[in-house]
Amino acid sequence: MTEEIIIAGFGGQGVLSMGKILAYSGVMENKEVSWMPSYGPEMRGGTANVTVIISDERISSPVITKYDTAIILNQQSLDKFESAVQPGGTLIYDPNGITHKPTRKDINIYTIEANDAANKMGMNKVFNMIVLGGFLKIKPLVQPEFIHKGLEKSLPARHHNMIPENEKAIELGRTLIKQEQKAE
Repeated sequence: MTEEIIIAGFGGQGVLSMGKILAYSGVMENKEVSWMPSYGPEMRGGTANVTVIISDERISSPVITKYDTAIILNQQSLDKFESAVQPGGTLIYDPNGITHKPTRKDINIYTIEANDAANKMGMNKVFNMIVLGGFLKIKPLVQPEFIHKGLEKSLPARHHNMIPENEKAIELGRTLIKQEQKAE
């Protein structure tokens, strides 16, 4: 099993953190992992993306151009990465701020209204964990106990009090993800 993932959105949406938590969780479960971030000089508000590869086998190269899954959090990223999903692959997006929905018919498309849910919780900082929960429902690449360990490893000790909120957000995300379209 190898899963090649691109997570893309605006800086400040937790794109890189989501990828890091997913990568650390894979490491904690003894999987082969690659985490490769990419972001513009603007950081907050600019575009950011991260490629994460999780595999049971050695990873030959972290550089890829076609992905099994794209997790998209803004229109710019959808425009850029929709075509990079392999046929039969998966595209997950939060419809908030998306003006032109995905149009491909050969991929599985899911929506998750994570932004709205995070606002309702009054916890905008867990937006990315809601999305991660939705992704993990569709693709259970790592077990929940390893997600907890990944959170412990990637969050600074001063933020460990937020781990229960993050785990609650992940569980919420599992309930919010909806399939929009199946690959033909």
